[in-house]
Amino acid sequence: MIAIDTNLLIYAHRSGTPEHHSARSAIEAACGSSGGCAITLPSIAEFFSVVTHPAASGRPSLPEDAAAFLAALEEVGAVILRPGPAFSTRLVQTAADLAVKGPRIFDLQIGLCALDGGATELWTHDAHFVKIPGLVIRDPLR
Repeated sequence: MIAIDTNLLIYAHRSGTPEHHSARSAIEAACGSSGGCAITLPSIAEFFSVVTHPAASGRPSLPEDAAAFLAALEEVGAVILRPGPAFSTRLVQTAADLAVKGPRIFDLQIGLCALDGGATELWTHDAHFVKIPGLVIRDPLR
């Protein structure tokens, strides 16, 4: 299963971004893959926060538009992945083990949630996404 990172969701939702068409194509490919595609619960929250933020580039999305975008992804087969048992303990321990600092904790949260849900890959356009053992990180826009 392929988990989709927040930045690809944002680009696919925002038609004014240079990555828009490529991100939409990547998400369509992931959803059509044999293992299917997924979105982690942390990515949903992060996506919603970014696209509806009053200072969003262009104009902020209406909450109902952001919700409709996510619902459309679920309609084409994207599943929502939630953190597993003892997630907070594992998150903090893995952060210490991997020397994750600052905002990279959010990458780790997304990656661990993806692993909990059975994802084997995470697609992102973030060249510095935290490397997590057991999860292949790919940039489908390169």
